[in-house]
Amino acid sequence: MSVSAPHFILCFDFDGTLIHERAKPGIHPRLLDMIEELRRKGAAWVVNTGRTLSQTLEGLAQHGVRSIPDFIIAQECYIHRAEADGLWSEHESWNLAARTAHVDLMAGQRPLLDDIRRMLATQTRAKLIEGGPGDLGIIASSRDEMSEICDAIEQRRLQCPDLAYHRNSVYLRFSHAHYSKGSALREVQRLLRLSPARCLAAGDNYNDLSMLNAQCAAMLAAPSNALPQVKQQVLSHGGYVASAEASLGMIEALRHFFYKPPAAA
Repeated sequence: MSVSAPHFILCFDFDGTLIHERAKPGIHPRLLDMIEELRRKGAAWVVNTGRTLSQTLEGLAQHGVRSIPDFIIAQECYIHRAEADGLWSEHESWNLAARTAHVDLMAGQRPLLDDIRRMLATQTRAKLIEGGPGDLGIIASSRDEMSEICDAIEQRRLQCPDLAYHRNSVYLRFSHAHYSKGSALREVQRLLRLSPARCLAAGDNYNDLSMLNAQCAAMLAAPSNALPQVKQQVLSHGGYVASAEASLGMIEALRHFFYKPPAAA
């Protein structure tokens, strides 16, 4: 755990940013050392991911990460905080509001969602995935097909701007527009009484775009494996795009923002 009163935030996406499944090791030990060094200097470490809390913890263990983040933002919006006893506590008011808003939205937009279902069934090879109450997602047959599906959904969203989605590769999960990686990160900042000026945010995929802007973080980063749209947005906000992939790229980013050599006299 970091110091009791952090004065800056390190927020990383998980898959593709902190870890890379094809890399050996998946997370470079030097990155973990740098994160721990910065935590000793007052950083709060946040993992902001589309995974569930249990999947994130399994992923950390799988890649030999012994240190536990201070916060995990799971499924792009649900905030969990690590406690001294090793357990996790929910940010109950935020998480309840996010769940309620999502379930109510999905229940109230059945005609629109039925229209999307018909579009998928008649015009695509994509599969609709339904889970618990309000849990609705899509798996497309390719990235190109998912891009076409997103274009079609965007047209339909004109009827309901609160209906949003989190996209990662060929996967999409519907959500409430007010709850995203970006809004959850801002809520963590509120809890810690820190501003975006005291925050680094890094990601590589579509579902990271909501936190990769100046309203969420003054320090923005992307690894070399990030999507072109992500790199473009990071650069447009004065951020840093690494030359290396995933954790090696994040080593570059931390060096860029926190280990710059002193200016020549």
